[in-house]
Amino acid sequence: MNIIIAIDGYAGCGKSTLAKQLAEELHYLFLDTGAMYRAVTLFLLENDIDWNKGEDLNSALDKIHITFYFDEQEYKYYTLLNGKNVEEEIRGIAVSNKVSEVAAVSAIRKFLVKQQQEIGKQKGIVMDGRDIGTVVFPNAELKIFVTAKMEVRVQRRLLELQSNGIMVSEEDIQNNLLKRDRDETTRLDSPLRKADDAIELDNSELTMEQQLQWALSLVANLNN
Repeated sequence: MNIIIAIDGYAGCGKSTLAKQLAEELHYLFLDTGAMYRAVTLFLLENDIDWNKGEDLNSALDKIHITFYFDEQEYKYYTLLNGKNVEEEIRGIAVSNKVSEVAAVSAIRKFLVKQQQEIGKQKGIVMDGRDIGTVVFPNAELKIFVTAKMEVRVQRRLLELQSNGIMVSEEDIQNNLLKRDRDETTRLDSPLRKADDAIELDNSELTMEQQLQWALSLVANLNN
């Protein structure tokens, strides 16, 4: 039985890593909604568009097409913005500093949520983000809410950025994460929160393999 798996949580907690691993193990589609918001942010920044100006924003959204590409040789997902690989650009600090502001804009959320819901109609999908279990797929068969200690999140994000050749200080990363936590939990439209029926996972002390096995056991219990 194919299901929808919704994974929500704070930035830097490893949601995307868990989602990718689960999708691989289950032969499901993986959809990184955070990358979608980052791609929109990148487009708006590069084209000097004020996301608080409705008319300019609506015109810009008509020009945005986001897809995902899985490179089987590198075994890695890439985000494509209008056909261009922007995976490195969307992970930079410039986008990270603005993505929470962009994601708080209702028109942008509606634009992307509609796409996400359309993709999920076929089920057999793992989707991670901030409002997957509460807004995008409130009826998802499995909901996981991921948390981790701040110091762990900082180190994980530092390693992620360094692996992409991006040099940034731990202080800048922590300030960015704190700002994003504040922005994402207090925004009026679809704030980050744990769904009532979500299962919480604090993965501060877990390896990637341990958290994967934990999640796979939840899937197995659903199918029994």
